[in-house]
Amino acid sequence: MYTQSDLKFQFDWRGVALQNTRMLVCNTCYDTPQEQLRAIVIPADPTPIMNARTQDFVAASTDDLTIVAAPVTDPTTGIPIPSTTKITTEGGVDITTQPIGVPVGLQQAAIMPLQEKVAYAVPLSVLSIVANGTATITVTCSSVHNLLDNSQVSVAGTTNKVADGFYSVAYQTATSFTYMTNSAIASGSLLTGTTKVLTTKVGLPYNYAQISQEGV
Repeated sequence: MYTQSDLKFQFDWRGVALQNTRMLVCNTCYDTPQEQLRAIVIPADPTPIMNARTQDFVAASTDDLTIVAAPVTDPTTGIPIPSTTKITTEGGVDITTQPIGVPVGLQQAAIMPLQEKVAYAVPLSVLSIVANGTATITVTCSSVHNLLDNSQVSVAGTTNKVADGFYSVAYQTATSFTYMTNSAIASGSLLTGTTKVLTTKVGLPYNYAQISQEGV
């Protein structure tokens, strides 16, 4: 038995403050207020930086280059020949103008149809797809294709699987363009009754403009 003077009120968290539950309990029965019932107070945002400047990522990403092979010098003129100079990062990663290797995981049926206000997966009205014996493929349309240099297309259903895939194009005329495969294709028509060419937009590595097609 306890007298009232030996009891005390039970408090518990309600929001940001402790609230008296109006229950009198003894010292043994008193519960420590449960912190999980306490409101989370989010601190104020940090003071913004006045007159902030965006980081120059292009310049910042090229400050760790090193030449790992000296250029060859022409024995007659003494002029360095830079074609044999290999540039890598300090981490040993080769610097390439384009990604190496055919991209994987891209499917024509999974092209996102709308990015912001631009529609993709738009079928082009193809009249012909012709290989000239090299890695260059020429596509001719029956109407204006609205593509520019480095616009992207997905090609499927040609007579040669090497010509199928996702490519960056080179503008030729308002109704024709070319793209490069990763190996030469014998001369001839590649168009079939099931050939489908769609516009697309593939995310590329930083500072790269084209979808890679070079062989590994």
